[in-house]
Amino acid sequence: MTTHLSRTRNQNPDLDLSIHRVIRAPKQALWDAWTTPDRLAQWWIPAPLQLRVDSLELAPGGAFVTQMSEDGTEWHPHVDAVFLVIEEGSRLVFTNAVSSSWHPALPDPVAMTTEIILGDHPDGTDYQAIVRHGSPEQRARHEELGFFDGWGTVTDQLAAAVE
Repeated sequence: MTTHLSRTRNQNPDLDLSIHRVIRAPKQALWDAWTTPDRLAQWWIPAPLQLRVDSLELAPGGAFVTQMSEDGTEWHPHVDAVFLVIEEGSRLVFTNAVSSSWHPALPDPVAMTTEIILGDHPDGTDYQAIVRHGSPEQRARHEELGFFDGWGTVTDQLAAAVE
């Protein structure tokens, strides 16, 4: 199997949204920020919201479940997903189109498959988040709901946490 097969695929601008940035930190620091529950909770939701990681099973088919809160007392669903691919230190792929209990899901606001790619860069890490949608309408809806603002904010928070 080809490592980072996604790098050989063309992204589909009608279906995919992405964030691409160089983060001035080693790949391991970003990997740890994505794969350690306490570290993930520090940055993977726009502040001042709070994140709780209920499950982070780093294996294909493993659960990925988070909750969000405005006040730290009342929690609401954020992500209920499964991991599809784990390539240690360089790639995570998960989808919310299947719930953590492996049931087909119709998540609100959109179903998506997310691919996080960490690559070597002379200034740190080449960071890419590709979010794939099942239809142009779903992609457009996600963009209208603030994809670039939300994912841009959490990517800034990730960079601040590791740099």
